[in-house]
Amino acid sequence: MFLYNLTLQRATGISYAIHGNFSGTKQQEIVVSRGKILELLRPDPNTGKVHTLLTVEVFGIIRSLMAFRLTGGTKDYIVVGSDSGRIVILEYQPSKNMFEKIHQETFGKSGCRRIVPGQFLAVDPKGRAVMISAIEKQKLVYILNRDAAARLTISSPLEAHKANTLVYHVVGVDVGFENPMFACLEMDYEEADNDPTGEAAANTQQTLTFYELDLGLNHVVRKYSEPLEEHGNFLITVPGGSDGPSGVLICSENYITYKNFGDQPDIRCPIPRRRNDLDDPERGMIFVCSATHKTKSMFFFLAQTEQGDIFKITLETDEDMVTEIRLKYFDTVPGAAAMCVLKTGFLFVASEFGNHYLYQIAHLGDDDEEPEFSSAMPLEEGDTFFFQPRPLKNLVLVDELDSLSPILFCQIADLANEDTPQLYVACGRGPRSSLRVLRHGLEVSEMAVSELPGNPNAVWTVRRHIEDEFDAYIIVSFVNATLVLSIGETVEEVTDSGFLGTTPTLSCSLLGDDALVQVYPDGIRHIRADKRVNEWKTPGKKTIVKCAVNQRQVVIALTGGELVYFEMDPSGQLNEYTERKEMSADVVCMSLANVPPGEQRSRFLAVGLVDNTVRIISLDPSDCLQPLSMQALPAQPESLCIVEMGGAEKQDELGERSSIGFLYLNIGLQFFCRISSQLELFLDHQKRYLGSRPVKLFRVRMQGQEAVLAMSSRSWLSYSYQSRFHLTPLSYETLEFASGFASEQCPEGIVAISTNTLRILALEKLGAVFNQVAFPLQYTPRRFVIHPESSNLIIIETDHNAYTEATKAQRKQQMAEEMVEAAGEDERELAAEMAAAFLNENLPESIFGAPKAGNGQWASVVRVMNPIQGNTLDLVQLEQNEAAFSVAVCRFANASDDWHVLVGVAKDLILNPRSVAGGFIYTYKLVNNGEKLEFLHKTPVEEVPAAIAPFQGRVLIGVGKLLRVYDLGKKKLLRKCENKHIANYISGIQTIGHRVIVSDVQESFIWVRYKRNENQLIIFADDTYPRWVTTATLLDYDTVAGADKFGNICVVRLPPNTNDEVDEDPTGNKALWDRGLLNGASQKAEVIMNYHVGETVLSLQKTTLIPGGSESLVYTTLSGGIGILVPFTSHEDHDFFQHVEMHLRSEHPPLCGRDHLSFRSYYFPVKNVIDGDLCEQFNSMEPNKQKNVSEELDRTPPEVSKKLEDIRTRYAF
Repeated sequence: MFLYNLTLQRATGISYAIHGNFSGTKQQEIVVSRGKILELLRPDPNTGKVHTLLTVEVFGIIRSLMAFRLTGGTKDYIVVGSDSGRIVILEYQPSKNMFEKIHQETFGKSGCRRIVPGQFLAVDPKGRAVMISAIEKQKLVYILNRDAAARLTISSPLEAHKANTLVYHVVGVDVGFENPMFACLEMDYEEADNDPTGEAAANTQQTLTFYELDLGLNHVVRKYSEPLEEHGNFLITVPGGSDGPSGVLICSENYITYKNFGDQPDIRCPIPRRRNDLDDPERGMIFVCSATHKTKSMFFFLAQTEQGDIFKITLETDEDMVTEIRLKYFDTVPGAAAMCVLKTGFLFVASEFGNHYLYQIAHLGDDDEEPEFSSAMPLEEGDTFFFQPRPLKNLVLVDELDSLSPILFCQIADLANEDTPQLYVACGRGPRSSLRVLRHGLEVSEMAVSELPGNPNAVWTVRRHIEDEFDAYIIVSFVNATLVLSIGETVEEVTDSGFLGTTPTLSCSLLGDDALVQVYPDGIRHIRADKRVNEWKTPGKKTIVKCAVNQRQVVIALTGGELVYFEMDPSGQLNEYTERKEMSADVVCMSLANVPPGEQRSRFLAVGLVDNTVRIISLDPSDCLQPLSMQALPAQPESLCIVEMGGAEKQDELGERSSIGFLYLNIGLQFFCRISSQLELFLDHQKRYLGSRPVKLFRVRMQGQEAVLAMSSRSWLSYSYQSRFHLTPLSYETLEFASGFASEQCPEGIVAISTNTLRILALEKLGAVFNQVAFPLQYTPRRFVIHPESSNLIIIETDHNAYTEATKAQRKQQMAEEMVEAAGEDERELAAEMAAAFLNENLPESIFGAPKAGNGQWASVVRVMNPIQGNTLDLVQLEQNEAAFSVAVCRFANASDDWHVLVGVAKDLILNPRSVAGGFIYTYKLVNNGEKLEFLHKTPVEEVPAAIAPFQGRVLIGVGKLLRVYDLGKKKLLRKCENKHIANYISGIQTIGHRVIVSDVQESFIWVRYKRNENQLIIFADDTYPRWVTTATLLDYDTVAGADKFGNICVVRLPPNTNDEVDEDPTGNKALWDRGLLNGASQKAEVIMNYHVGETVLSLQKTTLIPGGSESLVYTTLSGGIGILVPFTSHEDHDFFQHVEMHLRSEHPPLCGRDHLSFRSYYFPVKNVIDGDLCEQFNSMEPNKQKNVSEELDRTPPEVSKKLEDIRTRYAF
């Protein structure tokens, strides 16, 4: 079995974000890393929408990311620290839309190791040096400079190593143009290591150490080091030189401290806490991330606490000495992994979990009533300030980037009966969790919908002048009339446009620079800019059946298959070509390409005839109206469309922009859409099933390129995005006719008609594979099951460190009573009012976070949800400290045909050091057609029931490391049988026939056979590798696919000679000599395939994703990625892709310097899987490299691209 890996949805969680001017213009951009992906985002300063410019898989783990700019430069470079043992400097090339690797310096081994640098990066604010540090011991400093040709140069590394020292954070200190300085939070553990009593370990202090790079002597010295009182978690650089006082802010538990060397005294200020917080009062408060904003006159910091509250921090200075730190509550946003303040006045928040946000900073919070806290205010040691959180005041949300991260569980099923299955994804954490329903399609935003006086049959938009940016008219054609609407602030009907309104219109277009042409059944109307009208009337009884127009040409087909060709002369007249062309059959559709820039005419005309053929006809003066080629089709063509797509724009020396693309002819048949490229010879086709109605095709513009909108019972958009073709359905109702639309509000829209309405639509999220509907949940969803009869979902949600609703209400009541009691006699009334206000206030937890209850505190609910409407049908709250871990829906053989839901619950579980007071299995009966849970009984068990699976009319439950069969009783579940020989802890159970496949948390898979007659569960086989299994699924009777927590996927199969008729030996004699291998079972499974995904996979399912497609193995990852593994059907396919992968590994090595083969073999050597993500980078290679690779494969570049596209569309999208 050979598999091919494809990513459908790239990871969406962001681990690092930096901002700068990466394209060298004044535009602010953001570079984010999503684990193993580097992405460049550009927020549009006018609309606030965030556009993705470039996404690159780097096939390595990005551990740190920094932007820097050489002194006096206008462009920011990107430094990346990864697991490749190399430092890489990238530059974004806007003309090619790619990251170019400028430098790659090797310094150590690959992999994430503790003493190999890469974990921390710090840049000198003036861009003169960069420090890259390991978690322990090693630090290297590289000097950055320019050579004579103004290219970036990098020095050899200077060492600043110190053994037995752990590093927590590193920043570059702003010292102006003095010697570059770096500040580190360090801890020396040498004494603690050598002291057996443990006293030294208890007294170890963190130190703040400054390293100076002496540019004169060209080496690094440890300049200064001092111990810290609190344990710091990160540093913030304070602007220096002429901009500020220099030095660093140390963020530590409960305090923020300013330090600088010299005579500067330490200034420290406590971190304010929320008033009347339900959190555990013993719990410290820390800042988790920060962003600095600096202008010529001032600077401030925004720092976010772990509850999500953002504080604006400013420093008061006297000459060069800092005198106080001031903190002011700014706003509350969800907890972030990184924040960036852009020069354009935006705040980008990369959330730790869930969607990411772009806010506009509306106010700087200087003049409001919010109290300001200062380090100069007197406070007792250990006391702090209090503030009241509130909804947003200084920030305005302008854009939200959907993120699925983290996906905890996913099931794929067609519960909404839509032909194409939906993905039901449980994602998010705590109160920000949601159940999302993903459908393959582009999200459509409706700009306007208006009723029309009848049912129109076509719509077009035209401009007044070729230079115009926006369209001037919308022309709507009815059966016997034409309506002309002008586009302005509103859309209104006009009568003086020169169009003939008393006839239907076949087509209209801008002709030349400023004239319009209208083709109607009886002739052609040419409207000049000064409203002069020229008419060409059809001869005799003939009428115009079909036509094709572009900026300079008009071709019409008269009844009887006669073609008449007109071309515009330099004076702007339409001239008929002397001859007419008789076709052999009636014309059913025609298409002309747009006139290429700098040319007089388009050279090709495509004509579809009744006899199921498409002809390509030349319009070149040398052989005008001569046929060039013909293509037979399986059905009558419905519509044709020629577009130029996939051209890489190249900037010439003169700065002329021209693009080399291929012309593609799109042919719409009864149900299929075919795409043929390069018109001279019909080279290759791709066929796609689009829906149940004949396909109509329309040319629209998307992101400055031509794209095709295809309409059948669903509408599809075929477009090229980041050097790949996409054919994606629109998630919208059926449309009948469309045209491109450009206005100020909507520069790249579509105007379409559906029955009797005119709609203006915009597609903003190009490149997205799924559109999603999200339904909010209360706690983190752990798993769900689908009730087969009603299709409802039964979801279990569990959170650690959380309160249940009941406990929360109780805590609030208790705190309110304490407030009243604590007040003196005269303040009683005031205190009572405050207590009442406190009880009534209800801040949404999805924004303000849920209170942290402390270790060992759990909250859980069981929810029944309708997945189509998203409404909760039933909600069962479990007691405080009961945590639901597993759920199953099943029928018991002894309980007629009622459906039962079993929920496995742990009681008082403490994770570290692990202890548990036992567990329960709650049994519910599903009543009301699967809408209500009726509690039957609860069964106590001694460990955590982490896996439940229905099995032959009974149920299998993994209780800790015991595998048991239970049956339904009146008062509780009855134990029927058990097996005690599983190594550690059962994390999953799969069943097929009499076989049970148990996944152990640490020891891979164990195959168990249930013997009915002896009522025994007997282990007969297991795996030879230790695997920390997170999820598994059966592929067939002998094969199981599993994923582990380190990001690997494997497929394991029992050899054909495996015997499951094993007997357990009651006497024990046999046990001495048949102990099997490695103390396990006597039979071992074989590994069929191994593959490192690079993200923890939490769900696997074998399913088909498109109607009529083949089966594939779909996986979802913790970072929000969705991918599939698909089997090859032929040896030559496998051979071809193996060669593509091999050539790309050598010709196009990964961006961050990691070796692709060793990345995919991180834990186990990669076996029988070809990486489609690497193969698909073929499309983004330079054209000459593409040519070299495809020549090695005896193909042409379009053929290779087509093979890559084909395997994708056969299984997925």
